[in-house]
Amino acid sequence: MNTTCQFLLGTGFLAASCAMVHAAEKASKPNIIFILCDDMGYGDLGCYGQKYIQTPHLDRMAEEGMRFTQAYAGSPVSAPSRASLMTGQHSGHGHVRGNKEYWRNVEHIPYGVNTDFSVVGQEPYDPAHIILPEIMKKNGYTTGMFGKWAGGYEGSCSTPDKRGIDEYYGFICQFQAHLYYPNFLNRFSKSKGDTKTVRVVMEENIQYPMYGEDYKKRTQYSADMIHQEALKWIDSQDGKEPFYGFFTYTLPHAELAQPNDSILQHYKKQFFEDKTWGGNEGSRYNPAVYTHAEFAGMITRLDAYVGEILAKLKEKGIDENTLVIFSSDNGPHEEGGADPAFFGRDGQLRGLKRQCYEGGIRVPFIVRWPEKIKAGTVNHHQLAFYDVMPTFCELIGDKKFPKKYINKKVAGDCFDGISFAPTLFGKNDEQKKHDFLYWEFHETNQIGVRMGDWKMVVKAGKPHLYNLADDIHEDHDVAAQHPDIVEKMKDIVKQEHRPSDYFKVTLPE
Repeated sequence: MNTTCQFLLGTGFLAASCAMVHAAEKASKPNIIFILCDDMGYGDLGCYGQKYIQTPHLDRMAEEGMRFTQAYAGSPVSAPSRASLMTGQHSGHGHVRGNKEYWRNVEHIPYGVNTDFSVVGQEPYDPAHIILPEIMKKNGYTTGMFGKWAGGYEGSCSTPDKRGIDEYYGFICQFQAHLYYPNFLNRFSKSKGDTKTVRVVMEENIQYPMYGEDYKKRTQYSADMIHQEALKWIDSQDGKEPFYGFFTYTLPHAELAQPNDSILQHYKKQFFEDKTWGGNEGSRYNPAVYTHAEFAGMITRLDAYVGEILAKLKEKGIDENTLVIFSSDNGPHEEGGADPAFFGRDGQLRGLKRQCYEGGIRVPFIVRWPEKIKAGTVNHHQLAFYDVMPTFCELIGDKKFPKKYINKKVAGDCFDGISFAPTLFGKNDEQKKHDFLYWEFHETNQIGVRMGDWKMVVKAGKPHLYNLADDIHEDHDVAAQHPDIVEKMKDIVKQEHRPSDYFKVTLPE
């Protein structure tokens, strides 16, 4: 063989080798799917002790992966909890700390952004602070989100098309998501050539009213539609790039409504002595009959969605290289006829949605990654939603986090999380732990701090102290017996709270 041929062969081999290395690097990055449901309590799944509701797929997911017992949402309500996951910040630092909503006539539009149509949605994420999908995009990921956005109203500076999402389908406005047969959903799709998030009108539904006797003549059930789009998106992944899917399903959030199929029929037979909720004047929810059956059916329906996602991953042969996480955005609610006491939905924890007691913020958290995470593991590591961002960054090899993502032009810009990747891999001796976890919520004027087994709940400025080691239900306020602990935790509040014009709380006395 002549020298020229040898040189060309070598060059070609080098190019091919480089391409193979590049492809291998992409393949080595795991696909990630985070499934976030809505208002599911700590005790709503069989694997967390639920006796009335069938959740075989999530129970199996726990058997095949790791189930956390001390995982916490970012907030006791939806928008700020999701903001904590998206921004890597706790609710004393982040911009979005409540369900602040914009619609109809608005006196003030944050960040000077104007819209050409009626405003519908929540307070936008701060555009100067990077969010999780944007980080995943910077690391070569294809991104898809299906379900509830709640990170900015329509036309704002913070909609999926502007914040690192390639494909989106669902509710931009979480208030619209209170009804399961809506007039429209929102969509953004780079693959379809969309340049911005748009409304998708549900023609079959508009002819029927949103409230009243004819409401359930609507045929397009939004939860099913969103799930089918999520499955299509998974199916469209060709393996050229790793993917990150954020599936923010609205189940089992009120209203209590779903198709009258085999799932609901099963529970109507199980709860033959059921309750009826007639609705309240001015309520956002439609009246409901068979309320226990409706609620149980919604959780089992969600469980079926999870089963179909896991089956799809196996069908495509990408199961072993896909990390799947399941959790809830906050604790259980008692609106629209929901009855958390009947189901023991708090899992023996005190408190509901909108409260900084354990029942409002401690949530189910299951992680599955075949051959990477030891099957059947129950873990007691304390984590919060703001830990997800640094964990993902460690898993995908992003060495820029956090320093390169801090916006130095923004005073106090920061990230509050600690990666729990060592815990996932069973390296407990390498796992860093939080000195404390922190929450604040303006609607109920509450602040929560957990420090080891100590838990302080500040209500309208008054601190209440509990020892979770022997008082998991937070029944016995021992603040008077431990003034030193109270003072230490009050100092944490003063240190972590940053003033907010929109979301004000009373600091401890």
